[in-house]
Amino acid sequence: MFRGTLTASQRRLAFGLVLPALFVILFINIYPLFQSFILSLQEYNAKFPAQRHYVWFGNYLKLFRDPEYLAALRTTFFFTFVSVALELFLGLGAALIMNRPFFGRGLVRAAVLIPWAIPTVISARMWEWMYNDQFGVINDILMHLHLIPEPIPWLGRPGVALWAIIIADVWKTMPFMALLLLAGLQVIPEELYEAAVIDGAGTFKRFWYVTLPLLRPAILVSLIFRTIDAFRVFDVVFVLTGGASGTKTLVVLNREVFFSFLNYGYGSAISVTIFAFIFLISLAYIKGFGRKWRLIE
Repeated sequence: MFRGTLTASQRRLAFGLVLPALFVILFINIYPLFQSFILSLQEYNAKFPAQRHYVWFGNYLKLFRDPEYLAALRTTFFFTFVSVALELFLGLGAALIMNRPFFGRGLVRAAVLIPWAIPTVISARMWEWMYNDQFGVINDILMHLHLIPEPIPWLGRPGVALWAIIIADVWKTMPFMALLLLAGLQVIPEELYEAAVIDGAGTFKRFWYVTLPLLRPAILVSLIFRTIDAFRVFDVVFVLTGGASGTKTLVVLNREVFFSFLNYGYGSAISVTIFAFIFLISLAYIKGFGRKWRLIE
């Protein structure tokens, strides 16, 4: 409808203004992705460049028969699901609190953003010291509270190390989720809450029937941004464990294939699958949140 109100000259002007951005996207994103896909169809190891040849989809067939890739895929999905779910739950709670008027609200909003402002490598190194089984503060606190009998090697024990990384990641990125959700809360008209109170709606019903449906766009944006970041997590895992103790994610594995084994064909196939999974997950979010939420009966 809006398009019909534009004249031909206005449409040409709009296209001309958008064209530079399209070229930037083409050469910075689409072209490298296309090149990665072409490279993924080849058997190409930099140690033996003369043996480079096309294997077509052989690398992809090899991927899904590779136990190391499948283990990294499971770890990545588990990390993504748990960390994003915790960030959404905690971030929504923090956003609801910060949206209410109280003394020192501005200071609290600024303080909440401190973990997000710290570079990931620095925060990961900080958590590494806190998790240390010899002089880490976490073991010291838990032992003084008599919750554990002896120090626990949090980053060296399979099954525990991944949860330790998730906690560090949630602490770092939850403020980002809270900030996006807070922005969504602030655009909800106060008159809707007043009308709900007049109709006799309690706190939970106001949240369920007013806040949650109107917060849907902010939740969608938050989930897409955080899922993309979580699925391609590298820095916090690499600093804390280097992928050991059952914490190797797809990107950590990809780095190993590229830079340790110099297997560019196989590594490119891993890169393409990472992009494909992120695309499908984002599409599922958009489709799911695009449906009308039937919260009001």
